[in-house]
Amino acid sequence: MNERLHGKTALVTGSTSNIGRAIATRFAASGAHVVVSGRDVERGEAVVAAIRRDGGRADFVRADLDGSAAASRALAEAARRLLGGRIDVLVNNAGIFPASDTSTTDEETFDRVYAVNVKAPFFLTQAIAPMMAAAGGGVIVNLGSWVARQGLSVGTLYSSTKGALETLTRAWSSEFADAGIRVNAVAPGVIRTPDLASDEEYPGEAFMVGTPAGRAGHPDAIAAAALYLASDDAAFVHGTVLDVDGGRIGVAVVAEEAA
Repeated sequence: MNERLHGKTALVTGSTSNIGRAIATRFAASGAHVVVSGRDVERGEAVVAAIRRDGGRADFVRADLDGSAAASRALAEAARRLLGGRIDVLVNNAGIFPASDTSTTDEETFDRVYAVNVKAPFFLTQAIAPMMAAAGGGVIVNLGSWVARQGLSVGTLYSSTKGALETLTRAWSSEFADAGIRVNAVAPGVIRTPDLASDEEYPGEAFMVGTPAGRAGHPDAIAAAALYLASDDAAFVHGTVLDVDGGRIGVAVVAEEAA
């Protein structure tokens, strides 16, 4: 077992599936006591059970992060109690991606996406940062996205929320530095959900044609990056957005000619 987070405590939002689940599992395998959080009790308890079977420490807190300060405060307090009075690492991972473009997005959808993707992590950070400061410091890892900096004709609303979270990453890094809190972000590229069958087609693969990786990534790649940022190995890393995207953003993509 890797012990890079030995003795640490962590709250990972949206960790009942996919990237969040991978992060929670990796943190627990690295020695952290993890609070798994999400809306689905059955999936959350399954993640906790798997972590415990592998010798890790984890608990589940059901939370519907609807963007209200009250919901974020409730999760922060529940996690604090389960983690023995302190939260060393917060991972703001929870988010939603509606299937709509600008012309089909109504006001209700707009407000809901910003509530979950921006307001919820904002107020959760507002609740947890003072706890970290009182304990002498901590780490916040946000989840951005490659689409925050690459213009696409789909997912406009989602892209803007991830851009907001990446901006908050830099602002919080400055705001909380004197309290000993490091703030960084991971920007995933196209990530294939591990729940798909190996032979099941994944539409996102088309975005990776011509990239250095040439294929979609796995949630474990994002978990590894989050672990690095959460650990003391990244003690000199502040206000950074770490692209883990198979080269999608940083390298020119050359389209292949049709046969």
